[in-house]
Amino acid sequence: MQDLRGIDLNLLVDLDALLNTRSVTEAARRLNLSQSAMSGSLARLRRLFDDPLMVKSGRGLTLTSRAEALIPSVQEALISIGVVFDNEKDTFVPSTATRYFSISASDYATAVVLGPLIRTLSAEAPNVTINVLPRTADVQTFVRLDRADLIIEPRETMGPTSLPSTPLFTDRWLCMLDGEMHDPSVLDDFDLDYYLTLPHMVYSIGNERQLNLADRHLASLGIERRVELTIESFLMAPLLIRGTSLACLVLERSTAMQRMDGLKLVEPPISVPDIHEEIYWNPRHTNDPGHRWLRARVAATAAALEPVSRTEGDGL
Repeated sequence: MQDLRGIDLNLLVDLDALLNTRSVTEAARRLNLSQSAMSGSLARLRRLFDDPLMVKSGRGLTLTSRAEALIPSVQEALISIGVVFDNEKDTFVPSTATRYFSISASDYATAVVLGPLIRTLSAEAPNVTINVLPRTADVQTFVRLDRADLIIEPRETMGPTSLPSTPLFTDRWLCMLDGEMHDPSVLDDFDLDYYLTLPHMVYSIGNERQLNLADRHLASLGIERRVELTIESFLMAPLLIRGTSLACLVLERSTAMQRMDGLKLVEPPISVPDIHEEIYWNPRHTNDPGHRWLRARVAATAAALEPVSRTEGDGL
């Protein structure tokens, strides 16, 4: 084992910032250091590990394989050190704390769970600020780079992950249409043949146009539809569907808080798996008292959600 007495453990903090940002400039900004000081730290780390750690790649830097392998070990080391020196582990007081948290979530998750959360926090923690960030297609990298304190994401889109998480709620998919644009008898017996004759609106994420889970499921079954409109907002569906023959797969909870007069909700003619929303976070924050409090408040808000039992075609 290497003798730690000859190593400046502050380099561990610098290394973590460099590994996460892949940028000397960004790492320096994160730690409030000068760029020359961070460059000096990188030079010392390269000597210590006998590895360049970061190399030029186009206009930026990329990590060497040795550096990539260091990421989980460095994170675990910082968490352990934080626990050792955390003498105020349970002193987070929401009513007096001044804190800034960022949460990445879709507009749907924002409306369903963060809306009620904010109404609670305005009284419980008046000096806590919540910054809601848009979803990203590469969620796991977003978490690893510490771009957000919490991520709200369907478990199904995350896939296998070692990130810590807490389940929030489940929702199901329905098909939304404007009832005045379709024969009522057809909607009462909504079948696949009629569904496939309609123009469709689909929800997608980011510049990559990553499809939502329902549309991915239909694509995996080889079902081809005529997509007339793509959007990045679940909550825009009622506004855009009204007065058209468009069909759109929507999450039931998103419809429970919107005006539905004239619109119809019907069971999709093909079974679509439910989604299971969870919160994910970087493991370095697991023992942070403020993060523990925030995660508990998000989970409690989700647990208090009313079950959705809207009858097809009901309006608000």
